[in-house]
Amino acid sequence: MAHLAIKNMVCNRCIKVVKEELIKNNINFSHVDLGTIYFKEDILEEEKEKLKTILEKEGFELVEDKEAIIVENIKSIIVQIIHHGKEKPSFQNFSEFISSEINMDYSQLSKLFSEIKGNTIEHYIIEQRIERAKELIVYNELNLSQISYELNYSSPQHLSRQFKQITGLTPSEFKNIRTRKKLDTI
Repeated sequence: MAHLAIKNMVCNRCIKVVKEELIKNNINFSHVDLGTIYFKEDILEEEKEKLKTILEKEGFELVEDKEAIIVENIKSIIVQIIHHGKEKPSFQNFSEFISSEINMDYSQLSKLFSEIKGNTIEHYIIEQRIERAKELIVYNELNLSQISYELNYSSPQHLSRQFKQITGLTPSEFKNIRTRKKLDTI
């Protein structure tokens, strides 16, 4: 099955927007997942160019470089686990899980990610966990202990330390300010 990688798809609303644009522009597709559009048959170059323009208008980007596609896949896996509740086996850490999902050695993936993003996978995971923590703090339904448990931190203190390192604020200070980055800007 043919597929194209799409950059900046971070939520179910992104999937909905992409689907709507594909339908509106009469582009035949099979289905859309975070970061990927699947087609029943190969897409023509002319349709690919049309799609590229459509996606850019909506804030998305067609990814054609093989290495960039791998990096987008890594990001998509992390976002799905942290923000959308995709389960990874409890016995696996992120590196093992990502490696098994992409079927590549983690050291290669890590090196590639760092070269393309200028940041480590581990730092990207921390940033995503902190963005999710911000979201949960703003919802005001869970206390810090519950949030730290939800995000698999060893303790609320560990979450607070990382939160302060990334945001410059404590979770309590943030709760009073309530600012969040858009996921696609991370």
